[in-house]
Amino acid sequence: MKIRMVKSGLSICALCVAAGMSPAGAEELFYVSGAVGNALENFRETVKPWEEATGHTVTLVPMPASSSDQFAQYRLWLAAGTTDVDLYQTDVIWAPQLADHFVDLSDAAKDLIPQHFPSVIESQTVDGKLVALPLFTDAPALYYRTDLLEKYGKEIPATWEELTRTAQEIQDAERAEGAADLWGYVWQGNAYEGLTCNALEWIKSAGGGQIVEPDGTISVNNDAAAKALEMAAGWVGTISPEGVLAYQEEEARGVWQTGNAVFMRNWPYAYNLSNGDDSAVKGKFDVAPLPSGGDGSAATLGGWNVAVSKYSTKQEAAISLALYLSGPEGQKSTTLRNSNLPTITALYDDPDIAEQVPFVPRWKEVFEQAVPRPSAATKGKYNEVSAKFWSAVHETLSGTGSAAENLELLELDLSDIQGSGW
Repeated sequence: MKIRMVKSGLSICALCVAAGMSPAGAEELFYVSGAVGNALENFRETVKPWEEATGHTVTLVPMPASSSDQFAQYRLWLAAGTTDVDLYQTDVIWAPQLADHFVDLSDAAKDLIPQHFPSVIESQTVDGKLVALPLFTDAPALYYRTDLLEKYGKEIPATWEELTRTAQEIQDAERAEGAADLWGYVWQGNAYEGLTCNALEWIKSAGGGQIVEPDGTISVNNDAAAKALEMAAGWVGTISPEGVLAYQEEEARGVWQTGNAVFMRNWPYAYNLSNGDDSAVKGKFDVAPLPSGGDGSAATLGGWNVAVSKYSTKQEAAISLALYLSGPEGQKSTTLRNSNLPTITALYDDPDIAEQVPFVPRWKEVFEQAVPRPSAATKGKYNEVSAKFWSAVHETLSGTGSAAENLELLELDLSDIQGSGW
């Protein structure tokens, strides 16, 4: 498998030329995907058995880590009908917006579909067409330093208020002992889709709704939502560095994994990396459901899928790869290598996974608190909705306007986007 780097906004035609011709009777596929941690190396190992069995090869084209940037580039390529990309790795929320550009996999995957969580298959089905196959599902958790909580006799925070107090107390005490770079809590505060996920968790757990409710009602402008955002704004510069407003997942993990955070909000991929030999927190942490804001815990439902472009000239080979990656062998490999959460139910009882990635079965508790983003309610307008939401949240966190003021303006913006209907 080859890896080719490409910057957002560029055609990948040149990559096809650079890659050269595939062996006779075989195809070379181009697969685009975001990548964090050591995902590129792990993808190479995951697809190797498929490449050896079929004679085909895969060139992975890494995209920017920001899912917002990925989506923008995908739309450009798909709108142009490019034949250069055969498979797209897609966020769980993109199916309604990109469905017209992808092959219906319902028939090809008819024997595989029953092995997956029905809700995940449903999320990738648009107008009766299965437009993408699940690779893994996702829900964030609270990573916490077991050694530091034990040292100071603290319990795992059950509420955001408890997290704020505990983070501040341990941060102050450790700094007094010389740990000048330690922060209480790191998370994703950059203005991108990841901030939508974080802020949805704060608001939903406080009883402030889901931005737009399943019936299409715009609900975000309420006192509970405003209070939740003001709480988070209070973290910046106290228990979280001011630079958190530019953090995505990897920046937060970087602070955490060097031993400079008490708590971190992140996705499952960070678990194995945090236990790596190069990690300062190896063996010193665990995970728990995110804290409650007074109305229970909420974890934004995530996950990634693989779609076959209808513009691909190599659809047969591309479908074969999609079925492999979404099948038991492919999902088990990514679970073991990336600590991703499988969507094939039987893998939660797999002895190898239980031994090597023991937290996977325990993540079911996190999934019980999972909340979807309002992509189903807002349909093709979701990305506009999310961009307006994360912008309003970022303004609040940055001290530009109060939460109440920004949510009032956001409600007007969302009403404009809604128009006569979603």
